Amino acid sequence: MISQETKLENKSQINTQTKAVNIKFENFIHTKENEDLFDKTLRVDNILKSGILTGYEGLGMVSVEKLSSVMKLKEKDGYCHDVIMLGSNSYLNVANNPKVVKASKKALEKFGMGMGAVSNYAGICELHRELEEKIAKFYNCEDAIVFPSGYGTNVGVISALCNSEDIIINDSANHASIYDGCQLSGAKIKVYPHANMKYLERILDKIPPEVGGRLIITDGVFSMDGDIAPLDKICTLAQKYNCKVMVDDAHGVGIVGKTGRGSAEFYNVQDKIDLNVGMLSKAPGGLGGYCAAKREVVQYLRLYARTYFFSTALPASVAGGLIEVFNLFEKDKAGRSELMKKTKYLKEKLINAGFDVLNTQSAIIPVMIYDEKKLFKLYQELRMQGVYVNIVTYPAVRRKECRLRLCVMKDLTYGELNKAVEIMKKLVK
Repeated sequence: MISQETKLENKSQINTQTKAVNIKFENFIHTKENEDLFDKTLRVDNILKSGILTGYEGLGMVSVEKLSSVMKLKEKDGYCHDVIMLGSNSYLNVANNPKVVKASKKALEKFGMGMGAVSNYAGICELHRELEEKIAKFYNCEDAIVFPSGYGTNVGVISALCNSEDIIINDSANHASIYDGCQLSGAKIKVYPHANMKYLERILDKIPPEVGGRLIITDGVFSMDGDIAPLDKICTLAQKYNCKVMVDDAHGVGIVGKTGRGSAEFYNVQDKIDLNVGMLSKAPGGLGGYCAAKREVVQYLRLYARTYFFSTALPASVAGGLIEVFNLFEKDKAGRSELMKKTKYLKEKLINAGFDVLNTQSAIIPVMIYDEKKLFKLYQELRMQGVYVNIVTYPAVRRKECRLRLCVMKDLTYGELNKAVEIMKKLVK
């Protein structure tokens, strides 16, 4: 008698002989009729073993050494090779700054590897408080709260402050963690097309007057397009329609704005943002996230944000290193100006080579491919020829808007940028 597993495998092998373009990963997330709970995992496994390019090939690389502009990666088959790193969110590479490393080591020796408790119990030390004070000062806010997870920051803040009596208005390009926080909150959710202020106002104008809790949420720098939210217009609409504003500036902090204070500084509306959310894992080079706001708001989050209350605190070694990072940010000495010069240089090189990079305004440069099959092949060949970039397709973006995402690092040389562009040009031709 043929087992269910064998039937699934045979059927999958037949399916893999069909056109690769018909393979969609969302088709594997649901349990089919008469299937076991784990049968879907077998179906995915068979596809990945089929030899058809799916975009998965470059996921799960192993770093052989610390982050640098050219570094050694290990492929899944064990093959090690050097790549020009255009796929790291550590734009300023401050994690390797000598002062940051020294502070992290000092904290590690004093407090050990982990804190062993949640933040509201005995899970924090004076370094956590100092870090929160640094972040609050950076944003000119009364207080700040540090979460041990960046993803958990958005989920925790939104689900703590909003409930079924409230309404949340999202930019369509907001990060997945924002949408998950909205779903968990139980609030009514409205979505406006990316950066479309006319549509946003139409939504705001239709909100019944009895709805009191109104929150507009937007990324500061959008992680897939690299553009900056029109916060000046958003803040004007928020004031007109009595809304609070939350900005997730994960890819903006330390990068955009006159002194690297992010998207709100870029538009000179720092005093009009109610919830300044950011991630400590991007330009800060560490781990976790934060929210800077009024004192009573932060106090409320400490008590009601479940991802804070029920999570072990950030390791002291990470907090210690991040204090030095914000010292660099405050003095604007993390290398932001150098990063932006190299970003501008790479962007111009790509445009001159005929690539579509949309309207990027940050260290994120999308290179539009528009065809998934071509995208998967190009991504694979780039990596094998020594250029590591990120691959972006559904569900992060619509399939017809699939792309490569290049993240510029301050440490990249102009020679390395030139080489990367030349390899891309050759492969595309």
